[in-house]
Amino acid sequence: MRLRYLGHSCFLLEAAGVRFVFDPFLTDNPTAPADATPASIACDYLLVSHAHDDHCGDAEAIARAHGATIIANFELAEYYASRGLKTLALNPGGARSLAFGRVKLTLAHHSSSIGTGASPVYMGSPCGVLLEVEGRRIYHAGDTALFLDMQLIGRGGLDLAMIPIGDAFTMGPEDALDALDLLRPALAVPMHFNTWPDIVQDGDGFSARAAARGHPVRAMKPGETLEF
Repeated sequence: MRLRYLGHSCFLLEAAGVRFVFDPFLTDNPTAPADATPASIACDYLLVSHAHDDHCGDAEAIARAHGATIIANFELAEYYASRGLKTLALNPGGARSLAFGRVKLTLAHHSSSIGTGASPVYMGSPCGVLLEVEGRRIYHAGDTALFLDMQLIGRGGLDLAMIPIGDAFTMGPEDALDALDLLRPALAVPMHFNTWPDIVQDGDGFSARAAARGHPVRAMKPGETLEF
């Protein structure tokens, strides 16, 4: 199983002969690797946590280029379906078994809208994504605050958790450490940090602090690949 970090909260996961992209944001992502473009990132599924542009900005372009299916909450999936794209709609707590395994949307405490200014269009509930593939359980938290029910997401064990640490718009490092206490993944990867000045954090410092609390954490650099 291979994970490639594409900057911000975007990851490419290859498992069971399937390619998944979490929170596709490349074109306007200042941390995205130069070789990561909608045309170059072929995938089968796009797993979209919510409608903010820094999490779904390239969903349509990638889906059109590669025929990928967009998995998202009901309202966001309906939006993409109206644009002629293949979608699978779920809502928090809902799951579907597919050929590769199983996908479930979880709670996340955030917001979810398309557009800015005085008239954003709200697009349903923000979510996390829990993916079961190759007998492993992988959690992408999306954008979220710390919440106690993370201990329920971690029940049954997590092989990998991708969690935000940037602060300002999501939980920061202190709350992310507490999130690891609740989730207890075998390995965690921080995300949603160092993209812009207001979410600058020390990823390696976070990893060291997590290790002191008994949590293995790998702070990946954009473009880096992890085999696990």
